[in-house]
Amino acid sequence: MHPSFRLLPLSLCIAVALPAYAAEDVEDWGLCPIEDAVPAFADVPVSDAVPEDDRTTLPTDIAGDALNATQEDSAVFQGNVELSRGDQFLGTDKLTYHSEEGTYVAEGSVRYQDAGMRIVAERAHGDQEADTHVIEDLRYQLTRRRGNGGAERIELEGDQGALIGSTYSTCPPSQRSWELRAQRIDIDTAEGLGVARNATVRIGKVPVLYVPWLMFPIDDRRRTGLLWPSIRMSSRNGFDWRQPVYLNLAPNYDATLTPRIMTERGVQLGGEFRWLYPGGRGELWGEWMPKDKLPEDEPERYLAGPEQGVPTDNRGQFRFKGVHNLGSHWHAMANVGWVSDTHYLEDFSNSQFAVSAWNLRSEVGLFGRGLYWDAGLMADHNQLADYTLTERNLRYDRMPRAFVNWAQPFGDWLELGVNAEAVQFRHDVRDEGSRIDLKPYVAMPLEGNGWFATPKVAWRHTSYKLDDALAAANGGDASPTRSLPIASLDAGLFFDREFVFRDEAWLQTLEPRIYYLNIPYEDQSNLPIFDTRPMTFSWGQLFRDNRYTGPDRQVDANQLTTALTTRLISREDGRERLTASIGQIHYFEDSQVVAPSEQPVERGESAWVAELGVSPSDRWSINAAYQWDPKYRRQDLASIRTRYLIGDTGVVNLGYRYRRGLTEQVDLSFLYPVNQNWSVVGRYYYSIEDRKLIESIAGVQWESCCMAVRLVGRRYIRERNGDLDDSLRLEFELKGLGSAGQKSEEILSRAILGYDREDLYLVPPSTVDAGNFDNSLDPIP
Repeated sequence: MHPSFRLLPLSLCIAVALPAYAAEDVEDWGLCPIEDAVPAFADVPVSDAVPEDDRTTLPTDIAGDALNATQEDSAVFQGNVELSRGDQFLGTDKLTYHSEEGTYVAEGSVRYQDAGMRIVAERAHGDQEADTHVIEDLRYQLTRRRGNGGAERIELEGDQGALIGSTYSTCPPSQRSWELRAQRIDIDTAEGLGVARNATVRIGKVPVLYVPWLMFPIDDRRRTGLLWPSIRMSSRNGFDWRQPVYLNLAPNYDATLTPRIMTERGVQLGGEFRWLYPGGRGELWGEWMPKDKLPEDEPERYLAGPEQGVPTDNRGQFRFKGVHNLGSHWHAMANVGWVSDTHYLEDFSNSQFAVSAWNLRSEVGLFGRGLYWDAGLMADHNQLADYTLTERNLRYDRMPRAFVNWAQPFGDWLELGVNAEAVQFRHDVRDEGSRIDLKPYVAMPLEGNGWFATPKVAWRHTSYKLDDALAAANGGDASPTRSLPIASLDAGLFFDREFVFRDEAWLQTLEPRIYYLNIPYEDQSNLPIFDTRPMTFSWGQLFRDNRYTGPDRQVDANQLTTALTTRLISREDGRERLTASIGQIHYFEDSQVVAPSEQPVERGESAWVAELGVSPSDRWSINAAYQWDPKYRRQDLASIRTRYLIGDTGVVNLGYRYRRGLTEQVDLSFLYPVNQNWSVVGRYYYSIEDRKLIESIAGVQWESCCMAVRLVGRRYIRERNGDLDDSLRLEFELKGLGSAGQKSEEILSRAILGYDREDLYLVPPSTVDAGNFDNSLDPIP
């Protein structure tokens, strides 16, 4: 009876053929009832999946209530007939097998199950010699992913087969909100392809989409062909159609061509080429538009900034990323980008990031990392991507830059290390030079059960080679140097106590900490500024030996930081319910080293820095930061963010941020579930300082077990001059199949923290500093 199992792998391929080309996105099935189109077989255990190639090597077990051998070439199993092999099970009321002809008939309650699906059918018959099989009147339930359906008949012949009158849906049978039907699906398991004919998508009983012919894969093999298109409508682009074409060139590399038609602007061609090999990977991406009508229609916008010009021809963007491994410690890396003009990012993206990105940084290099060291030899280049700025605003290119960092413990109480860097700075319109920076140090990390103390002594030597113009602007010395000792002591204590409050056990900590820093003063006004700027004052700066981001300035200091942190930890679940910190720097002398346009730090006290994090329950989270300057009796920073979770899906976020002289903003966002199916979403992000809206969102969404509809209106800053744009997005999603309309989930996930409940932690407000953003990330939209 082993040959009768031959129909099972093919029937499995056919049964899942229609859902195979459906989208396999991660969906939320929380609204679905516990209901299967094919309930689990109570008397059949579920086994782990077995690869199809391994099934043929496993034995087949046959059981039944009775065996009748009426003739020499016939055998009839009756009553609870069960065949099992690995994770496969086939059950029926009656199984007749004619060994001479090689034919079989399974009748009455035909049941099939493996680790991925369940099938019930009325009848199955076939010819093993001719390798033809027919399964009649079947229903199936996918178990590895959600989906169910049925078919009038399955016809199999060798590697070929057909599904007649098939259906597929992710909805339960009692709530058939949508269903995909196909009159006929032809399957070729050898090629891994299927062709659906006369397929319709029905919402309820109403057909909304008809596809006369559609080819799709039924396995994981990659194939050349069309991918799902992207269709949009906007006032700027008009009717916007992207049609990706996938090219399966080889097992380890492929390509995608993406022609795009914008009725108001023209035709664009995009492409991507990816490759993998044992030593690394890479990606080449670009897009090109031979003629753009948008600049011709709005020429005044392109003449507004210092980088004037109307870019109409050969507009495009390029990106290359690659990594090649060189043994266990070293690798080569490249990340190169280019845009044709300074308006490109703004014109071809609908995100606020394109408005804030002002340069593209390209980088290539050789990098290594070991147990106690890391090093690199690299070069980078900056390209202007903001038409409101000039080339002079660009950072220096580092061509090349070599660095090494080494820190190694020797025993339990000694650590030696060095930070070294050599850079050649290049710029198209600014004066140039080179710099070598060395910072060896020795530290003694001492600690006990309730204390730590780390004295540290370092020596910083920095030398320059400047061109004539830059030397003249910095005092006439073409080779200035600076050498300074740096001494510090970082020490702290840990106290804790346990107590019971309202029948709950708690642990409270008290963590005082001091940080003393001493660096003598040396006049550095003759040193250039290549890549150094003052850091925004925050909690982390209380314990640093330099308030500048680079070595062009090394602060002089005779100062002591005193800080105190306390935590309240629940013994029941180990969560920190409260964290509070406060600290201040005491300057015993004036700090005279300054960067251009910066005032010296006077003797006295710095601003108080305070941070607070409170989680009074699993639903509430509050984070706050505050800085108060006692010398001028003013607040330098005030920030608060609160989050409240509503039910299983809802969330409300409220934030306020003020930093003196830089920004004052308020941000409200929410996802409010009106009931089990309906919810409203919104965001109001407003700059009080500028009296201007940054972004507002209002929308409503309806969601059931297997369907979702979203209508979202959005008003946001689209252009660098602050002009606002409006958009209205309507999306229909059939879960497990795909969506139609403009996708809105990405925008909502970005705008509403906790929208998808996957990333609900709040970044402490002090670390999100509006005055310390770095817009050097890859800005490809």
